[in-house]
Amino acid sequence: MPSQSNTQELKNIGYELFIAAISLLSIVNLVLVAVFGSSTSLATVLYIMNGIMLPIFLGDFVYRLITAEDRGRYFWRKWGWADLLSSLPLAQVKILRLFRLFRVFRLLREVGPRNLLHELITNRARNALLTVAFLVMCLLEFGSLGVLLAERRAADANITDAGGALWWVYVTITTVGYGDRYPVTNAGRLVGVLVMTAGVGLFGTLSGFLAQAFLSPPKAAPAAAEVSDDPKERVAALLRQIEEHEQAATELRKQLNEVITAL
Repeated sequence: MPSQSNTQELKNIGYELFIAAISLLSIVNLVLVAVFGSSTSLATVLYIMNGIMLPIFLGDFVYRLITAEDRGRYFWRKWGWADLLSSLPLAQVKILRLFRLFRVFRLLREVGPRNLLHELITNRARNALLTVAFLVMCLLEFGSLGVLLAERRAADANITDAGGALWWVYVTITTVGYGDRYPVTNAGRLVGVLVMTAGVGLFGTLSGFLAQAFLSPPKAAPAAAEVSDDPKERVAALLRQIEEHEQAATELRKQLNEVITAL
């Protein structure tokens, strides 16, 4: 069972997994930049995607700072300073995003796999938006890298730079398809098929999430119990409430004793 300080530090599980996923993706991008070379169109795609991630990391730092009960403790002892530095557009400090991964994995390990799975299943609609956002980022990045790799040796290729590749992937996954840029090789067309198929699925999921959020009726508040004018019935109702509170207090004491024993 997670300690009280760790429970307060842990945000929504879906949100924590989203931050961990984009942290891991940004670290993978550092490795890919070293593999591709820093002056190629492939590296430019990675730089652009890292630029998209920066506001997310900065917003995560501000969110954790605002919601922390002890802001000084979060900043100095819970690696808040590393969160801030890793949000800056400096290549030398991006490796500090590893601390985000360590924190998320530590907190989720204390939650336990059973509670983690239950949370994801119970709140799957709420987590759908974050999942779609991360998958769209992955599709933008790896779709652009894939089409650039496939088209780079074609003499009549019209997708040859990072901007053109990102533009083509975005209009493809949104099923707009202007036709101003298109792959000319078989490998590039295969990338296009994968991007189109994934785009239809992702935006279909997003449309379903938005429809549920805006069109589903609000949950009705439980009706208030009617208060009887009969003094005897009111006394009986109060006695029942007292009994229920005593049962709840007994259960709470039992849980506290289990926590103290576990410590």
